[in-house]
Amino acid sequence: MNKDKGKVAIITGGSSGIGRASALRLAKNGVKIAILDLKEEDAEHLRQEIAEAGGEAMALQTDVSNTKDLEAGFKQVLDRWGQLDIVFANAGINGKVAPIEDLDAEDWDQTLDTNLKSTFLTVKHAIPHMKAHGGSIIITSSINGTRTFHGFGMSAYSSSKAGQVAFGKMAALELAKYHIRVNIICPGAIETNIGKNTFPEEEELEKIKIPIEYPEGSQPLEHQPSKPEQVADLVSFLASDSSSHITGSQIFIDGAESLL
Repeated sequence: MNKDKGKVAIITGGSSGIGRASALRLAKNGVKIAILDLKEEDAEHLRQEIAEAGGEAMALQTDVSNTKDLEAGFKQVLDRWGQLDIVFANAGINGKVAPIEDLDAEDWDQTLDTNLKSTFLTVKHAIPHMKAHGGSIIITSSINGTRTFHGFGMSAYSSSKAGQVAFGKMAALELAKYHIRVNIICPGAIETNIGKNTFPEEEELEKIKIPIEYPEGSQPLEHQPSKPEQVADLVSFLASDSSSHITGSQIFIDGAESLL
């Protein structure tokens, strides 16, 4: 018997990359999927793909850093399905890549709002709907800012990712009495389109870069970036009852990249 069948999941940033792969994976397990994403057209295409495969999904255009937007999204999900079992706080951007002295406060705020504030808001609005029966919350962090620090110019991004880990562990302890589990995944290089939201200033970065060479490559396990589907397998496990005693864990999924 599939214990995941009939569960309801909210996935932020769900229309592409890790979010998309996880939505498809969970839907295959019988989970109803709510895709909350700024990219309405992409989210709708994914909803249709899930429906055509026999699953059930809804697509909601949502600014996850805006509390009113999130409240409205959660309300629509609960109005339709009446429950919430899984929350995947996955939305994020690389943001502006620049030396600290050249990084504008507005650029810093955009990255922290999109990555860290949205995680807080997503978890905050999920709690009232999960307290009665418990559930699983999964947060997408990164190896950057948690185990590696050579992403030159990515101080805002790395700070947001480190903040997500601390927040997730605090939430895991606070919510344990409600049987709400909170875990944090830290992917390395992944074949996603998050780079489209990266704005590097290459000339400015030259003054802070430290040369790093990997003669045999930077991906020891498979010699290539991880695929979103590999991360989706981890998300599926953490969302399921098979991980019922795992909470507050920070799990690296990077093929040993961050160990170099």
